[in-house]
Amino acid sequence: MVQNRVVILHETSQGVKDNWNLCFQYCLYEYEDETEKNVYRFIWRGPDGSLQGSSGETCIPSVSDILELTSKALAEGWGHFNCDSSGYENIDK
Repeated sequence: MVQNRVVILHETSQGVKDNWNLCFQYCLYEYEDETEKNVYRFIWRGPDGSLQGSSGETCIPSVSDILELTSKALAEGWGHFNCDSSGYENIDK
């Protein structure tokens, strides 16, 4: 199993301070085999600031949440990056 390290390059979120917040992130995945991939992801951040790790999926309450967070990313100037889709098969390994 290839282990990876995730570097969060940009993040925007919605929610209330000291509660669970849905985040949209632009990340760099660094793999043990020295490959790297830039990806977007949704992830939950807990009241203590920690990220909720999940195995391949994040439950998102509504499409309006997706649109709100992606719109915020575009307004903040980082939602337009194109990722190399050829590497997505490596994300869950």
